[in-house]
This record gives sequence, C-alpha cells and structure tokens, in this order.
Amino acid sequence: MSLHLVYGGTFDPIHCGHLAIARAARDRLDCTVRLMPAGDPPHRAPPGADAAARATMVALAIAGEPGLALDRRELERSGRSYTVDTLAELRRELGAGQPLAWLVGADSLLGLPGWHRWQELLTLAHLVVADRPASALDDGALPAGLAVAVQGRWTDAATLRTLPAGRLLRLHQPLHPASATALRARIARGEPTDGWLLPPVAAFIEEKGLYRPMPAAPL
Repeated sequence: MSLHLVYGGTFDPIHCGHLAIARAARDRLDCTVRLMPAGDPPHRAPPGADAAARATMVALAIAGEPGLALDRRELERSGRSYTVDTLAELRRELGAGQPLAWLVGADSLLGLPGWHRWQELLTLAHLVVADRPASALDDGALPAGLAVAVQGRWTDAATLRTLPAGRLLRLHQPLHPASATALRARIARGEPTDGWLLPPVAAFIEEKGLYRPMPAAPL
C-alpha cells in the first residue's frame, strides 16, 4: 500500500535544506512528498511572510520536481491550525487503513510535548524524523514523557508502508547549512544568501520586498 507523506512547516522561506529533506524522504520511502505550509502555526512565532506568499514560494521551489507536491489545506482552514487537526482530517479522507506519515525535523520531535494534543499524533499517523549526525536521538536525550511515548515504535521503511500509523522512522539526509532564520537575517541586512534559495524563490522575495526591514515612520 502506498504511503501518504506530508511535510509540514512554515517554509519561511523555503530553502535548499528543506528541499534536501523532501528529496531524501521521497527517495527513501518511494512516495510523493506533500509540502504543506502552515497557515497559523500555534507553536511558533508568527511567520515573516504571509501564508499566501509562503505557499507561492513553495510552488516556485518545487515546480518541475518529480515526487514533490504542494498541499494548501492549512492555509484554507479558518482559525488556528494544529497538526493534530490536520492529521485527523487526512485520516478521515484516507480511511483507517491507509499508511499516513508526518515528516518533521529532529528538533521538532524533541519539542513535540509542547504541541497541542501531541499524544494523539501517533494514533493518527507515523512520524518520519529528518535526523542529522550527532543529534539528540543518538545520545538518548529525549524528554521523559516523549521517551516513553516513542519506546518500541522505531521501525524501517518497509514496515512503515504496511501499517496505518503509530511508528517512527529516522531519515538520514545530506547535511545542508541553510536556515530560514539565518536567511531572513541575511536578506534583512542585504547580504548574499550563498545559494541557499532556488533562483525563482530568490526573485520572488526580491520582487515582493519580503523580509526587508520596515522603513522608519516619519517624525
């Protein structure tokens, strides 16, 4: 049975590091990766670009890229958007037996106990964790509650595709130095972005004046 894999995030802006993770997941799991920009993320500060602009940048970044697709559902939902609600909606659409997975970074996994109704996530979907060498997953430094929740749930790609939810997979991907926070700071200072952005995304940011400091109000 095919795996329905969703890569959620603010993508503020989407950069080559995000794309490296998406491609690694696509190739490892042999499935389409659906990139889903967050509309109003409850567990992070408000994004630097609005949801429509971030979705446009994702579309520009993945245009012509096999196995990557844009999912706008969180942008179209009114009110605050929680991952658990998105997964519940997907589960209703896909049915009880369809394998469903949510792709997160290792840092996001460590912060999972701060997410809304986080204990329900693994009842709805698998978690694919984009890992880096020497991460906290290697030394077992998980928060106590999270360590208990994930104990015995780590698995391989083949098993992930046979079950609807409830397992975790470590996804090792090439290291990429790109950081959305560092990118926003560089753009605000007018500094080069070192090839961290695809040209169409860089051109869109320049055209719309995104991430630039607001001009001072006249006295």
